[in-house]
Amino acid sequence: MNQTAQPTESATYWSMVLKPKRSLFEINLRELWQYRDLIALFVRRDFVAKYKQTILGPIWFIIQPLLTTLMFVVVFGNIAGIPTDGIPQMLFYMTGIVGWNYFSTCLNDTSQTFIKNASIFGKVYFPRLAMPLSIVISNLVSFAIQFVFLIGFLIYFMIQGAAVAPTAEVFLIPFLVLLIAGLGLGFGIIISSLTTKYRDLVHLVTFGVTLWMYATPVIYPLSEIPAKYKMYVLANPMTPIVESFKTVMLGVGEVNYGYLLYSLGFMVVLLFAGILIFNKVEKTFMDTV
Repeated sequence: MNQTAQPTESATYWSMVLKPKRSLFEINLRELWQYRDLIALFVRRDFVAKYKQTILGPIWFIIQPLLTTLMFVVVFGNIAGIPTDGIPQMLFYMTGIVGWNYFSTCLNDTSQTFIKNASIFGKVYFPRLAMPLSIVISNLVSFAIQFVFLIGFLIYFMIQGAAVAPTAEVFLIPFLVLLIAGLGLGFGIIISSLTTKYRDLVHLVTFGVTLWMYATPVIYPLSEIPAKYKMYVLANPMTPIVESFKTVMLGVGEVNYGYLLYSLGFMVVLLFAGILIFNKVEKTFMDTV
């Protein structure tokens, strides 16, 4: 006589349990670390895809700041006659452009996180913050290439006898890059959260970033700003960063640590607020995108 085996109850173990976020302040940063391999894949995808079907490929990372520098030299240096505090024009503009480009690309790219990746977000789960974070990291690779190019420029002018040289405070550069990345990420994720409902912002971001550059001492030295307007320029959190970047790289002027602390505080508050807003919008953005 055949006996049918009776099913026995056994415990089921799950490697992950997905639960809805109940609090606005429920931010699981440990989960980002668990998905570090996915972030690395996103970084590789963003870096490779950017110039994959171009003839010159990664050389564009060098051509872009070089052409921009040449244009600034002609327009602002020669035609407008804006002084550069005795620094060779090519070197002055290149130093400002390299730092500013990293900020602007981080902001522009992360500001479209939800719109450009809606198809991926709707199919598979992963921490949504991994996407803008990977964009900031992939742009860091581009910054590193341009920074090495800038160092080559600096060495050339030093050999030519220009009165420029990195200062002992050059160790601040990683800190300055961290501030730039934090500000770009903070502003970017706030804008990306708003664009899920207000698409007009997409068209305003690029234009706004360009105007922002003119409010930052990229094409002019801070010393040329009239005293009555200087406080408004210094209220811009990017101003102390760009000025400090020029100072430590070129050895002209002094680093104002008080203003850098202001930029740091601004970045921390902005990033915290951005993550909270991003955390709230990611739960419902599929209904509006």
